[in-house]
Amino acid sequence: MNRCRFLLTSLAGAVAMPCAAEAQAVKVARIGYLSPLSAPADSVHMAAFRQGLRDIGYVEGQSAIVEARYADDNSARLPDLAAELVRLEVDVIVAAPTTAVRATRQATRTIPIVMAFSGDPIGERFVAGLARPAGNVTGHSVTVTETTTKGVELLKTLVPRLSHVTHLVTAGTTKRTIAETDSAGRTLGIRVSTISVDGSRGLEDAFATIQRSPVGGLVVSLTLQRDWKEIVEFALKKRLPTVSGPRQFVEAGGLMAYGPHYPDLFRRAATYVDKIFKGAKAGDLPVEQPTKFELVINFKTAKALSLTIPPSLLARADQVIE
Repeated sequence: MNRCRFLLTSLAGAVAMPCAAEAQAVKVARIGYLSPLSAPADSVHMAAFRQGLRDIGYVEGQSAIVEARYADDNSARLPDLAAELVRLEVDVIVAAPTTAVRATRQATRTIPIVMAFSGDPIGERFVAGLARPAGNVTGHSVTVTETTTKGVELLKTLVPRLSHVTHLVTAGTTKRTIAETDSAGRTLGIRVSTISVDGSRGLEDAFATIQRSPVGGLVVSLTLQRDWKEIVEFALKKRLPTVSGPRQFVEAGGLMAYGPHYPDLFRRAATYVDKIFKGAKAGDLPVEQPTKFELVINFKTAKALSLTIPPSLLARADQVIE
């Protein structure tokens, strides 16, 4: 009798074990990731985002799967790539910059979207407000206007006699950014000419326009990353100081970079993903702004341009690349 009872108990336990194991199975977060860049060009940002996931406790391939899509420097592909992520029914989509967020927002109003960074999300109508976004978008708002106007100021500090700079942008740049950069220039006694670049032909036309004008420096949009090499080579040839937002611009040979520490924003985007995956609504999570900014100067490029970096500027620099 005891032996029979033992067998029945053992069999019941064996049947229950798979159910218990299934109940304890870890739920996997499926995360979409959209970038207008190529995978190699975006590798620093992706590495930072993955580090952010690891810091929280996610193990990629076990508790998290990242479905990454890259437009390979062709923003026209973003809508199709965003739609592809929507069809995969991911839990949340991380996107940056504004062009990628815009494409994702057009593709879905239900799947939560985390802006690793985006300029003017209120003006773009991604969110109703920073404190309470109210829709399916949240994340980080980078005031592009602040970085571009700061860029004009940095060029003026470097070249006190500067009177005319060109602001190189792409078609997605907001009118507000252009207007406020122009205004910052006027405050400093500098004329700012804005040129929108669209494709390789647009870059050639931009160079031709710059050569016909008495331009003394270039403020370069971060959205022109695929053209940085050509822009830097042109600027060196024409002996023009340059400034952009990401530090990668300086690493590519540009003179100065001032802006948020972008890898930090991607790392922090993982925190938003975690909160949403655990039940928070994107519309209830306040949009944050960068807390960490950096100024990076390429001393080698300064020497090539025969420029002396003022001690005051060197003192403000977070890093000087020799």
